[in-house]
Amino acid sequence: MSFPFFLHTFLHESGCDDDLLQLISALARAGKYTVHAIRHEKLGLAGTVNVQGEEQLQLDVMADEIFCQHLQSSGLVAAIASEEQENEVKLMGETGKFSVAFDPLDGSSLVSSNLAIGSVFGVYRGNGFIGKMGRQMIAAGYILYGPRTTLVCSVGKGVHEFILNDLGEFQCIRENITIAAEAQIFAPGNLRAAKDNAKYQDLVNSWMQNELTLRYSGGMVPDINTIFAKGHGVFSYPSAEKYPQGKLRLLYECAPMAYLMEQAGGAAVNEKGESILDLSIEELHQRTTIFMGSKETVEQAVKALK
Repeated sequence: MSFPFFLHTFLHESGCDDDLLQLISALARAGKYTVHAIRHEKLGLAGTVNVQGEEQLQLDVMADEIFCQHLQSSGLVAAIASEEQENEVKLMGETGKFSVAFDPLDGSSLVSSNLAIGSVFGVYRGNGFIGKMGRQMIAAGYILYGPRTTLVCSVGKGVHEFILNDLGEFQCIRENITIAAEAQIFAPGNLRAAKDNAKYQDLVNSWMQNELTLRYSGGMVPDINTIFAKGHGVFSYPSAEKYPQGKLRLLYECAPMAYLMEQAGGAAVNEKGESILDLSIEELHQRTTIFMGSKETVEQAVKALK
């Protein structure tokens, strides 16, 4: 495609049907309102906790409301599931065409440090999520709120990046992002697990001995974005005594990121080597371990842990 290509036109030219196009446009608009809230609204605690028992920032609550409002106003969504809410919310029931799972503000604890954070979403056809697998998604993406606001998404035809320009339009800046087989950077989540897991300690040490460059911010969206930006890398989050099933949520974080990673030629698996996209969603806030990024490096990591 010739540049500039804006999100709406890009999706249309990619063969995206009108309903899905309108839904992704609604998610992109929610991202615009969210970045405005990050820049201008209060950063303090909301005085509430989410379903995980984590204290919510005012921005957590506001971002959740923004995404809910835009998805509801689209008139296309049967059900939504938010990382900030305990239960699935039915919007249109059987009359809706899509169900959308999202983490409205991943990494919100980094806001006070003025580090990059983001929103993550996954789109399914039909009503609801339980019993489905990530491989049944028809679209996924994330919005990164950093020095620049960018949207990285896929509708099953490669991974593409858009930047929010000064006119408020998401403009395509990269098409068909690919991930090399071997990583040269690593983002090791939950390093505390190395205290009780000698194999994870050995794995991290091997990455350092092989002169991989550390790139870890503590936020999944910016860390995965680094892998897409560089075209290689590995992100890890193993099990630990406190989180025996892993800490990150399958539906809201891992499955959408895995969808993008596989679309770009990378891999995303749990500690057992099972594809994240083949894991059945048994509960909304289900957790999983995850290793994702450059395919050969991911395979070597899982083998080392076994």
